[in-house]
Amino acid sequence: MAVVSIDTPTLGDRSYLVHDGELAFVVDPQRDIDRVLDLLSKHDLRLTHVLETHIHNDYVTGGFALAQATGAAYLVNGADEVAFQRTPISDGDVIEIGDRMRVTALATPGHTFTHLAYALRDLGSASGTGTEVGVFSGGSLLYGATGRPDLLGPDHTHDLVRHQHASAHRLADLLPDDAEVFPTHGFGSFCSATQSDATSSTIGREKRANPVLTQDEETYVRELLAGLGAWPAYYAHMAPANAAGPSAPDLSPPERADATELRRRIESGEWVVDLRNRTAFAAGHAPGTLNFGLDGGFATYLGWLVPWGTPITLLGASAEDVAEAQRELVRIGIDRPAAHATGGPGDWSTEAPVSFATATFADLAQVRHHRDVVILDVRRADEHEVAAITGAVNVPLHELWSRLDEVPTGEVWVHCAGGYRASVAASMLHAHGRTLVAIDDSFDNAETVGLHLVGPGA
Repeated sequence: MAVVSIDTPTLGDRSYLVHDGELAFVVDPQRDIDRVLDLLSKHDLRLTHVLETHIHNDYVTGGFALAQATGAAYLVNGADEVAFQRTPISDGDVIEIGDRMRVTALATPGHTFTHLAYALRDLGSASGTGTEVGVFSGGSLLYGATGRPDLLGPDHTHDLVRHQHASAHRLADLLPDDAEVFPTHGFGSFCSATQSDATSSTIGREKRANPVLTQDEETYVRELLAGLGAWPAYYAHMAPANAAGPSAPDLSPPERADATELRRRIESGEWVVDLRNRTAFAAGHAPGTLNFGLDGGFATYLGWLVPWGTPITLLGASAEDVAEAQRELVRIGIDRPAAHATGGPGDWSTEAPVSFATATFADLAQVRHHRDVVILDVRRADEHEVAAITGAVNVPLHELWSRLDEVPTGEVWVHCAGGYRASVAASMLHAHGRTLVAIDDSFDNAETVGLHLVGPGA
């Protein structure tokens, strides 16, 4: 029996394909189902079941489309209100898949009220009694963490966080220590309450290290709720899309736009997004374009910041870059870019390319000796509160587009924790005519070069 992980690191999620060499089931598939279909073809497998642990809040599922494409049964909690035909499943239901695979649904509320985990038993073990392979824990028990309980709104958070504690203990009590844990979230996803660098784990390991299993309920609740930060705005659109039964995405190239058309789109308020890395963008870009490089959290930040429904045009150095961006966007429900163009800034504008300066924190320390500049910190508020440069103005990146007028006048030096978010912010400011410098450096260097930090962690 094989458990194949299908990773989506840009969103911090995993899907799973499980098979016995002939039959297969899939847990929590992403929207771009061609990755699953390719694996089924490669291993000559027949897909019998598609299982959802919950109605996802951070991506659009491919489950409905995958089941339609393959004829597999689509298993969704019978208590979930959905607009499509599904095979309802609930706590304690058992699915037999072939001679070896037995899957048991386990109610594990916490991330959502109707969350299910799926325990997998291999019936083909030499003992004849079967072996507990592990549990597909979705947004319940993660590596060193749990799924966050606040995505359904503040009215439900108090109940869900306590459910989450109880659900984790249920899994720990039901499964042996050597059973593996296969979560959907927790690899950088904002669906995770906290983050871990672990790439695999077992029930026994989580018993020893996961706060939900080592702390009493009150301590867990207090510390988890205190540590929750902002989550991407596009999450609000994911659950409704998933409850509607999303179709397979159209990944064919969008229409091509020339420089004149790109200018028209920018002037009409559409977003024209340059996919190149921040170094290339700072050195030269088409006026009015915004920089969301493919080398960082592209879909997360673009989906978070763009006013939902705004037409998006993609600019890539190659057709492959545009296709990669398009695939990232369909995963969060941005189905069709308005247009695209390839090449470079000279191809994308009827005017000469424009640029802005980049620098390090050491450069900022030197500049402050000679003249006053505005220091704009676009990290999240919780990051800023831990440690911040004295005098820095904090406007979190996800709020900047609607708060550009609040950035003080003068020369702006914009920074984040590592450079990616600063470049996004710099592109927004530059498109609005501000004079700026983007700091492309690690915030860890700020204090070492003489910039005074304030805050509880400084």
